[in-house]
Amino acid sequence: MKWKKLTVGPVQENTYILFDTKNEAIIIDPGSEGSKIIKYVESLKLKPLAVLLTHAHFDHIGAVDQMREKYQLPLYIHKKEKDWLTDPSKNGSKYFGQNIVAKPASHMITDADSTLRIGSFSFEILHTPGHSPGSVSFYLKNAGTVFSGDALFAGSIGRTDLNGGNQEILLKSIHEQLLQLPEETVVLSGHGPETTIGMEMDSNPFLGGF
Repeated sequence: MKWKKLTVGPVQENTYILFDTKNEAIIIDPGSEGSKIIKYVESLKLKPLAVLLTHAHFDHIGAVDQMREKYQLPLYIHKKEKDWLTDPSKNGSKYFGQNIVAKPASHMITDADSTLRIGSFSFEILHTPGHSPGSVSFYLKNAGTVFSGDALFAGSIGRTDLNGGNQEILLKSIHEQLLQLPEETVVLSGHGPETTIGMEMDSNPFLGGF
């Protein structure tokens, strides 16, 4: 499995494209600049299979409909944020003077779901609320990689001052879900550079109490 990070939009959100040896691909959090994402997909002749959302804040959903219209893809999102796609107040775009929305998702992730298999890709679903109520992280055990959305960053954690945010819940999620992964696990966040679980355990100032 290979992955590519495309940093898009005014708040520099990280969109990830995963692809296997058959050139089948998964798109995670297509936040903006859909033409840039499509150009990369087309350059490698990839065949996208699905769009996965770690959560439904506006900076992670801006190019969702463009991906679905281009490739006729299913969209996976946690059930707790199913109506955020169509509501600028809930997805936060209203508070930044924007009106970013997307069509409803076709597939709902619930708290009972622990795995997600699409083509050759097998994700463990880690429920990591706190940044938002329906935040999830997607862990690819065989690749030693976790897509943490805006839960955990290199040297930081997600903000909790937006709709449904709660820092106590976020820290609990990070401790009980992400910090239980092997220390060498690569963390691919929704913003900023990649890191590892071990590096964050050792040096992240927000995690000192854990």
